[in-house]
Amino acid sequence: MDHSKSVHFTLSFPPSEASSRSSSPAPSAYNGTTTNFNDHKSKLNILDDDRTPGRRARDVYDTTLSWWRAGVRRKVVRTVHWESQIIAKMQERIRSPWLDSYFVYSSILGTHTFFMIILPALFFFGYDVMGRGLCLVLGLGIYISSVIKDLFCSPRPFAPPVTRLTIGSHHLEYGFPSTHSTNSVSIALFFFAHIHDLATTDTAIISPELYTLLCTILFLYAFSVVFGRLYTVMHSFTDCIAGTILGAAIWWWHTDWAGIPCYIQASNPIHNIFTLLGFGEIDASSGSLLVHIGKGLSAGEWTERWVSQGGWEVPLILIPLCLLAVHHHPQPVDDCPCFEDSIAILSVVLGVFVSRWVMCYTQFALAEIVVMPGSGWLFATNEWTQVERGLGDILLWWSIAALKMAVGILVIFVWRILAKSALHLILPPTFRLLARAFQLPHRRFYTPATEYKSVPSEFHASGNGTGFGLHPIPSVIDLPSTAQMGVEVGGIGSGVEGVLNGERDLKMRSGNGAGPTYAANGSLVNGHSEKNGNGSRGYVSDRESIGKEGQAPRVKHYDADVLTKVIVYAGIAVLAAEVLPLVFELMGWGVKSWPVVV
Repeated sequence: MDHSKSVHFTLSFPPSEASSRSSSPAPSAYNGTTTNFNDHKSKLNILDDDRTPGRRARDVYDTTLSWWRAGVRRKVVRTVHWESQIIAKMQERIRSPWLDSYFVYSSILGTHTFFMIILPALFFFGYDVMGRGLCLVLGLGIYISSVIKDLFCSPRPFAPPVTRLTIGSHHLEYGFPSTHSTNSVSIALFFFAHIHDLATTDTAIISPELYTLLCTILFLYAFSVVFGRLYTVMHSFTDCIAGTILGAAIWWWHTDWAGIPCYIQASNPIHNIFTLLGFGEIDASSGSLLVHIGKGLSAGEWTERWVSQGGWEVPLILIPLCLLAVHHHPQPVDDCPCFEDSIAILSVVLGVFVSRWVMCYTQFALAEIVVMPGSGWLFATNEWTQVERGLGDILLWWSIAALKMAVGILVIFVWRILAKSALHLILPPTFRLLARAFQLPHRRFYTPATEYKSVPSEFHASGNGTGFGLHPIPSVIDLPSTAQMGVEVGGIGSGVEGVLNGERDLKMRSGNGAGPTYAANGSLVNGHSEKNGNGSRGYVSDRESIGKEGQAPRVKHYDADVLTKVIVYAGIAVLAAEVLPLVFELMGWGVKSWPVVV
């Protein structure tokens, strides 16, 4: 991020109607017609470029996308344009500095970063079944929403008339559907099902008061993330509704939750409809129909059993399935990071389940259970006994817990950097060698190994002066690019990342069957003739396409990136899910705080 663009400033309404390229006024809910953002503790960033995903000329999308993708996109864009007006009015009424900070920073709870921290913790502390279930739900949510985003290339709400608040780099993706909404809803429902089971069993483990408190927390979590996407104008109502439905559907497909029992009387018209459809069970005594609302399809339970008890068909199915999903991810018109997120999360799912299969197939496990020191459990006379814990036991448990998290995260970071560095040395020459025998698949915006000599170092500036070549911290578990809040006043997602000399650094490719070529301003280019959104034509020279004379071409992605991410993230999953918990047990740190899974 260019910190020179971070300034304190005052926004006011322009004297005339704003155009699509003009700065968007901040809502005036704070103090009349002028808003002084100097009162914020965080610096705000003026963002003034709208050459970003979803905002090229319409003919670019109509020409590049298939007829049905372009048709759906036109309908979604019309809806986004209409909803932008509504959201802008909502901003004028409810925005305040406190709410700005709350909804911007609470959005982190719906990011990949948050979940990639939570997932290892579940494995480190004995909740491995829950960890695999959460990983599968998250993986499907991120992958499917990313596929839909790249499929239809829909923009986020238009600025103007809205003013967007953002942190991190999610603004660089398409808008439809909302991945934050998908993640937060599916995870809230995921944990709700577990909490409900603990509270409603014959021997309830948690009290009704605690159950109510936890459900309230989950509701506030989902509401904060979903409504926060509207408040910060990162998404439209359509984006959030679609994301919410997608998240609920994925959870319903995965969960084995028994549902909430509901009796429908025989006199109710719904009774006959449900009976004809085969829903529910008839109560013999009363004739009422018993329906379990929300009863899951139990795909997660089936997947867990298949992986744990299966033979060689498990890796022989999972590995090609993951690679095919990566290869057939839709080609977007713009350079959108959704594809990289899909690679990362699919690789994590692959690593988690294949490593689980290896452990079960080889029956490699410790002979005895090692609980965490200070947990209050003792093994005596061939049985486990729970004893009262003192202050020393509690401090010991928390010390070991902090050590496990610190060591685990450190090992994961070291693996990521070392593995990426090694693969960046090995893969490009390997690809160049294979390219002599047959044509390798490639993706738009990714440069093939035959067109570059080496991947820039992760630790030193690249030769063309554009900074780090490939970031040591990949996008899917990237910490927010800045702890500061950004305000977009003239374009969607512009100016926070990927800005070079006032332009977004878009990689241009000839296509090779992947679609038309685009100029840096987003206009469609056929050969050397550029047609912009107004129908005018201009000449685009080869020098303009590859960089200035005497400088290396500006390259944003390398084909080695794709396989590198697959291997690195699969390795991270193996470390977090199986290797590190086993090491912790061997060190006497234990994994569980109890002798049996409850």
